[in-house]
Amino acid sequence: MAENETLECVTEHERILQEIESTDTACVGPTLRSIYDDQPNAHKRFMEKLDARIRNHDREIEKMCNFHHQGFVDAITELLKVRADAEKLMVRVTETNRRLQEAGREVTVQTEEVIRCRIQQRNMATTVEKLQLCIPVLEMYSKLKEQLDSKRYYAALKTMEQLEKVFIPRVGQYRFCQIMAENLPRLREEIKEISMSDLKDFLESIRKHSDKVGETAMRQAQQHRTFNSAVAKQASVGHYTKPLYSLNGRTHSHTPNGLLMDEDVLTAQDLVDFSPVYRCLHIYTVLGDRETFENYYRKQRKKQARLVLQPQANMVTTHTPPVFTHVGSVFFVVEDHILHATQGLVTRAFTDELWNMALSKIIAVLRTHSSYCDDPDLVLELKNLIVIFADTLQGYGFPVTRLFDLLFEVRDQYNETLLKKWAQVFREIFELDNYSPIPVDTEEEYSLVLSRFPFHDAEIEKQDFPKKLPMSQSVPQIYTQVKEFIYASLKFSESLHRSSTEIDDMLRKSTNLLLTRTLSSCLQNLIKKPHIGLTELVQIIINTTHLEQACRYLEEFITNITNVSPETVHTTRLYGLSTFKDARHAAEGEIYTKLNQKIDEFIQLADYEWSMAESDGRASGYLMDLINFLRSTFQVFTHLPGKVAQTACMSACKHLSTSLMQMLLDSELKQVSMGAIQQFNLDVIQCELFASSEPVPGFQGDTLQLAFIDLRQLLDLFMVWDWSTYLADYGQPTSKYLRVNPATALALLEKMKDTTKKNNIFSQFRKNDRDKQKLIETVVKQLRSLVNGMSS
Repeated sequence: MAENETLECVTEHERILQEIESTDTACVGPTLRSIYDDQPNAHKRFMEKLDARIRNHDREIEKMCNFHHQGFVDAITELLKVRADAEKLMVRVTETNRRLQEAGREVTVQTEEVIRCRIQQRNMATTVEKLQLCIPVLEMYSKLKEQLDSKRYYAALKTMEQLEKVFIPRVGQYRFCQIMAENLPRLREEIKEISMSDLKDFLESIRKHSDKVGETAMRQAQQHRTFNSAVAKQASVGHYTKPLYSLNGRTHSHTPNGLLMDEDVLTAQDLVDFSPVYRCLHIYTVLGDRETFENYYRKQRKKQARLVLQPQANMVTTHTPPVFTHVGSVFFVVEDHILHATQGLVTRAFTDELWNMALSKIIAVLRTHSSYCDDPDLVLELKNLIVIFADTLQGYGFPVTRLFDLLFEVRDQYNETLLKKWAQVFREIFELDNYSPIPVDTEEEYSLVLSRFPFHDAEIEKQDFPKKLPMSQSVPQIYTQVKEFIYASLKFSESLHRSSTEIDDMLRKSTNLLLTRTLSSCLQNLIKKPHIGLTELVQIIINTTHLEQACRYLEEFITNITNVSPETVHTTRLYGLSTFKDARHAAEGEIYTKLNQKIDEFIQLADYEWSMAESDGRASGYLMDLINFLRSTFQVFTHLPGKVAQTACMSACKHLSTSLMQMLLDSELKQVSMGAIQQFNLDVIQCELFASSEPVPGFQGDTLQLAFIDLRQLLDLFMVWDWSTYLADYGQPTSKYLRVNPATALALLEKMKDTTKKNNIFSQFRKNDRDKQKLIETVVKQLRSLVNGMSS
């Protein structure tokens, strides 16, 4: 068993040695490790085996050396022999090399020169090649500088784009290209700033020259409207070609006479240089920042709109609306052009929003200005301005309904200013009137009056010259001024695009205001003036009568202007009839008042001696003067309508009767004698005679005398001393003294009772006086009982 193991170990060691001899030394490790992994102490036996193998190889080497030693000696000997020849050869080679070097030194120099030239040539070719790549870059950069200097920023941006994408990448390794590449963003920012600065200058220029540009745009719109009006008239006669207006400044149109007209029309593009806007828009579009520019432009325009349309504190002047509307019109003319000339810079929604905002401000300013206008001509100019402004903006597609609504307010203001102006005209006419019938000496004068006022009277026409017309000079003047007012009102309706019916309605309403408010107020004030006497009041009544009759001619005058039939359902009627009736009634009332005041003045002149024993036998002087005054006054009333004169006469007689009664019953009058009663009776008789003389025709029977019936019955009672009849018939409808009030009789009787007691101190010693005194006391008691019975 032990022998088998030993044999296997020897075999294994032999294999390992062969493997070590045939294997690379780097792979010996695993082989040696296997020696130690086997049996213990196996490595010792392997070392022994290895030493034996080494000794074996040494013996073989030694045998090999011994075998080749003689050949080695021979080789050394041969080598020593060759060394001498080699030294000789070396000397020859050295000498040959020296001669060759000396001979080739010039060639070497020339060769080096050739090499150097070849290198220079190669470098030059390389340089040229590189320069050919760099020159376009430099040329493009130089072109960029020229474009920047000439302010061709859009082209400069295109050049930058080519530099960045095409040229610089080819030579990007050079430093100057890097510098260029670094400068391009800065140049872009400079272009943005410069273009934005140009845009700001453009906006500022628009603001400075907006009045001129706006005026031109509005004038063009006005010419367009005038031309279309002429063409519209021509359309009813023949055909025509409608003109074509465009923003390119050139218009081809046909005139109403059919001739082709080629004219230059100044537009916003002609008067405004929009290139800064286009340039800035293109620049920002190229830079990829279009949205920023759009937002900035819209923000600035909205801010500018608020600024230019904001009225200043001292802006309400005569020239405010023209400048203001010019600014507003050019602002939106520019925006409309920008809207159509650019794509998306502004939108229709933005312009509509801006227009609505601006329109509110414009309307507020125009409304404020109109409220300060007190001259109709200024209001009319404002109206024309609003119409032209509305037509201008409507031509560019902006809604202008609110502006035409504003015109209705301005129309009211215009009517108010007209009414104020004509109120002054009417007052001047009334102040200068002589309130006398118009004298006419010749046919020419008569025709002149008829040309100014529609007067027709067959009786007056039959009269010979000279003759007088019943109205005063103010009547034709008032009539003429009313027609002038209608013409002035008509001016406002021009260019408002209203129908004839609407214009007719406007004229009639404004004329009604003139008649019912202005003229009526002037007449009322005139009637109330202290210096207007009865004669003037009578003439005023006559004047208003003729003006009232002329109202139908005013309606015909309006109808002829508007060509609207008065039978139209919605036609407004003139209220002149009621106006002049009211004025006439006021004048009549003033006549009654002034007549009564005049009677009071005469009554104040009365100076009765209430304690006289007997009357003078004739009427008082003041009363005769009063009756004469009334007679002369009522003669003037012959031109008045019958009822007016009768009413005035009746009113005067009643007031006279009442005044005399009050004088007789005055509480301050304590005593009245029978002689005073007799004198008072004479005065009343004169009044009755005046009433019965029919100072004003038209009274039936003794109607006018009834004004004095209260006085007559009272005086008859005291003159006849018929107390028994009065007391017996009191309360009966057939009583002779039916109009005598017990209280009135008692008051007068007590005044006579006191007089009897005071003047007849010894009356108590005479039987007749005592009986009369007792009768008075008895009557007083009975009258008091009647008065107490009435009060209870």
